[in-house]
Amino acid sequence: MFAEILIDPFLDFAFMRRALIACVALALGCGPVGTLLILRRMSLVGDAMSHAVLPGAAVGFLFAGLSLWAMGLGGFVAGILVALTAGFVTRVTGQREDASFAAFYLISLAVGVMIVSSRGSNVDLIHVLFGTVLAVDDAALLLVAGIASVTLLALAVIYRPLLVECFDPGFLKAIGSQGAIYHSIFLVLVVMNLVAGFQALGTLMAVGLMMLPAAAAKFWARSIMGLALTSVLLATVSGYLGLVLSFHYDLQSGPAIILAAGGAYLVSLIAGPKDGLLRRFFPVRHLRA
Repeated sequence: MFAEILIDPFLDFAFMRRALIACVALALGCGPVGTLLILRRMSLVGDAMSHAVLPGAAVGFLFAGLSLWAMGLGGFVAGILVALTAGFVTRVTGQREDASFAAFYLISLAVGVMIVSSRGSNVDLIHVLFGTVLAVDDAALLLVAGIASVTLLALAVIYRPLLVECFDPGFLKAIGSQGAIYHSIFLVLVVMNLVAGFQALGTLMAVGLMMLPAAAAKFWARSIMGLALTSVLLATVSGYLGLVLSFHYDLQSGPAIILAAGGAYLVSLIAGPKDGLLRRFFPVRHLRA
């Protein structure tokens, strides 16, 4: 009974296996990046960046249709431009970075939707906004796996300065290190993983697999490495459960995956041993000497 529900879809259908592999690759890249976004108090910046890739993807769609490489390259360029422009406005005007990102992502979202809706059909617009992970092909798998690999290698190299900048950016300045360079590299990694995510989950859903598992991990893990590993695990399980639900109940796969991640967050919020609601309102009695 359980095998028919949980295992047979992946044994019987190649498209389900490809979708699961794509979700695992996304989890490996998005888990650590989402953890660092939360530690750096940039959660909403990640959401803004996920919408910022839309106009570039729309321009790629305008010239090449639903082409993986055209939309991916366009989304990457658009995301980097929005990040650089928002950073420039923040430095020149003194406006907070989150406000700059919010302004430019709203403009980008509107421009992207306008381009896609003017050229394509409602089906094309839904594909761009919500993705089709069940239609992931070998080329998309290679792109997602490649981005995950580059992300893990880059984070292994700049892991320590990124953490130092999270907690004490003044220290990097004091020792003469260029914190802005590491910050820029990190934003590039964020955009790359959002581009990988929108291939499978769409521009509106891509950030969900990056932020929800990372937010849920805060209720389970205490160390930074533990946060990243827990985030990867929760993202993988959410992808798996979302695919199973979408297969058996004929649901949109992208929203089903994000709802599974949202369910993991709610369970963590309630039952997590680290600051969960049950632990907060019903604390465990300490041993007495």
